[in-house]
Amino acid sequence: MIQPANARRVRPNMPHYGVMPEQVDAMLSWDWVERQMHEARNYWVCTVCADGRPHSVPVWGAWIDGVLYFGSDRLALKARNIARDSRIVLHLGSGDETVIFEGKAAEARVSASQLQRISRRYVEKYELDPQLAESDDLLLRVISRKVMAWLEKDYPATATYWLFDV
Repeated sequence: MIQPANARRVRPNMPHYGVMPEQVDAMLSWDWVERQMHEARNYWVCTVCADGRPHSVPVWGAWIDGVLYFGSDRLALKARNIARDSRIVLHLGSGDETVIFEGKAAEARVSASQLQRISRRYVEKYELDPQLAESDDLLLRVISRKVMAWLEKDYPATATYWLFDV
């Protein structure tokens, strides 16, 4: 089982939802999260506006080596929000196979070979070359603080958190 080196897997303590921390036999694996993130077409990014309002938009992205990379025009509201307050919530569209990331977004500083891998993944998923090296767009990466995941059909047994050292 793959496990992020800087994270520990825990059961949430939510007895009011029937999630008991000592019941660990049905917890999800990081491999399951990896598959969901790799296969997802869209990712919902939630940022905070200057006046405190939440802002949520779907983005395309590439899951590479345990990190989600996504692009934005530098003048887009999400990019301006992230520049001012890097805290984000990112989640997939399904409530049946739930994956939610809490953390922050930061400008991605990647090597030329890593940029090629990200571009290839975009072409593979979206049949579109983002031309990341030639554009003025912003390439962002998600830095995880907490990841929450569960299967609705097996909730609360599958409720699993990963807490990251940041």
